[in-house]
Amino acid sequence: MTQKKQFVITIQGDHKPINTNTSDTILESLEQQNVEVHYHCREGFCGACRSKLICGEVDYTTDPLAYIDDDEFLPCCCIALGDIEIKLV
Repeated sequence: MTQKKQFVITIQGDHKPINTNTSDTILESLEQQNVEVHYHCREGFCGACRSKLICGEVDYTTDPLAYIDDDEFLPCCCIALGDIEIKLV
């Protein structure tokens, strides 16, 4: 069985769905498609890029130090584990 190399990120609002490589963080994928995301770091400690995870799963490449709610994630240090739907805040 071949592992999927890309997943789809659906962004609520006025954005088209984008593809993400399994090795790119979600922030990197959003930036590659010129989706504006506020951030100050790429290490999970400032929380400026905090976003809502509507459905799907993500995995942290670095343990986040910023406080996040159960339905939130930090795109700067996450990769998608499959197709996801998010809301940028």
